[in-house]
Amino acid sequence: MTSQIKTALLLALLSGIIIVLGGLLGGRTGVIFAFGLALLMNVGSYWYSDKIVLSMYRARELAPEEAPYLHKIVEELAANAGIPKPRICVVPEEAPNAFATGRNPEHAVVAVTDGIMRLLSPEELRGVLAHEMGHIVNRDILIQTVAGVMASAIVTLANIFQFTAIFGGGNRDEEGGMNPIAALAMALLAPMAAGLIQMAISRSREFLADETGAALCGQPLALAGALTKLGIASGSIPMQQGNPSTEQMFIVAPMFAVGGMANLFSTHPPLEERIRRLREMAASNR
Repeated sequence: MTSQIKTALLLALLSGIIIVLGGLLGGRTGVIFAFGLALLMNVGSYWYSDKIVLSMYRARELAPEEAPYLHKIVEELAANAGIPKPRICVVPEEAPNAFATGRNPEHAVVAVTDGIMRLLSPEELRGVLAHEMGHIVNRDILIQTVAGVMASAIVTLANIFQFTAIFGGGNRDEEGGMNPIAALAMALLAPMAAGLIQMAISRSREFLADETGAALCGQPLALAGALTKLGIASGSIPMQQGNPSTEQMFIVAPMFAVGGMANLFSTHPPLEERIRRLREMAASNR
């Protein structure tokens, strides 16, 4: 099974969860409403994914004169990758991290936090930007954004349904509805399912982005060093804004100041495994 087919199936499952929740909330009417919502979210995420995520993190675009070195790196990496130069944005966060978004390479954005630019050496920062460029080249950015938006909606719907199941006895239409205990179980399991789906989408793609990024920048060890520093820092400096449902978009899993069920799941493979693979790649290139 190709990664494209696997991702399409996983996104279809996210839509299916939304539709099931809609049915539990409102019967046939709820199914119709949820189907429309899932369709709207897929279409909306395609056209406005970068705007949704960038506004969520209060990111602003960096002009070339504000960060000439950063623009030079991105321009060189884009040329190596054979894609248009992405826009560059900065996120006002001390937590060191980075992500890419957009619907395709022609409308891509690379975003870095204030913290990551202070933490990493120029070579390590180049490795991080190459990793994000890898996501753009591999066309992961739209998939990750859509999954984040839809998973966030699933968690919201599940919370509403949990309240309904507890205080309203669940949906009981002419077809008999469902037992309140089963309804409550569904409300609890839906966000867990959304988190597991996000995890499945993200993990395999992170390994591929590491490999592609290391090839683009020509320095696997620089990316490995960046991941080491980011792993240490991300566990102690939480993100002050954003949504845990977008966690899979970042180069390393961020810790959010506000907790939530999404934080129970790791959307990234172990950093130790990613670093080991990059070191093996560097050794094979000698």
